[in-house]
Amino acid sequence: MPSDPNPKTRVWIAFLLLFVVFAVGAWFVSDLSRLQRGSAVRDSPAALQDITRPGQIDEALTQHPQNRFLRLTAMAVQAANETSAAAEKLSSEVEPSAVRGIGNLGAASRDALEALRRDLKTAEANATTFMPRYLALLKSERDKVEKHALSLNAGNETTARLLDHIDKRHAEFTALVSRLLSARAELYRAYGDYVAILVAESGAYKVVDGQFIFPLQRTVDRYDVAARAMRETTRRVVELEEERKNLLKSQQDGWVQFVSGK
Repeated sequence: MPSDPNPKTRVWIAFLLLFVVFAVGAWFVSDLSRLQRGSAVRDSPAALQDITRPGQIDEALTQHPQNRFLRLTAMAVQAANETSAAAEKLSSEVEPSAVRGIGNLGAASRDALEALRRDLKTAEANATTFMPRYLALLKSERDKVEKHALSLNAGNETTARLLDHIDKRHAEFTALVSRLLSARAELYRAYGDYVAILVAESGAYKVVDGQFIFPLQRTVDRYDVAARAMRETTRRVVELEEERKNLLKSQQDGWVQFVSGK
């Protein structure tokens, strides 16, 4: 006779206990993972309380290298800076070197003026096709930050807040860059019209004390209109460039507001 009258019952009880142990263990691991993902945000105030400027984010990361929120934010700032540098490089490619390097137009030959006019048309075309390349840079930055957030297990809430911050930054700069590109295209067009007059009147005008002297009044009138348009478009570009610099500084300061939760 078996010593246990119900061996099957004992097996089922053991199996049930084993299932409960695994279920509780799985819940504990899952809950611990959730708590760890949230800790990056909850631990951040102690690590970030003294940050008042963007440069201090890297300093804080040196002191708190395991803080995931700091690591994520520092990476996002670096990605933004890399995008800014890449955008500056793209922007510099809009103008052919001949446009930036032109000197005294009064001393330029007809061939040089015609070459400049062609380069200005190229610059105008480049300005109108710049935006897709710029938007690709912004998308690359966002994707990179999102991928890094996932690799750090930063948590849905933190990741969403960071991506929302990036989207707002990008929207502000996209609107400004669009206006700046339009202004630059207008400047290149006005500059081209100005040079076209000099090409058409080459050999007929004189340059006295840096001033163009034309033999016919109608040419003087055309020249004055072209010169005025070039001055106005130049002023507009200068104003927008200053606005861009101010926005860039404001967005740099915005990282401090981001880490403080404001």
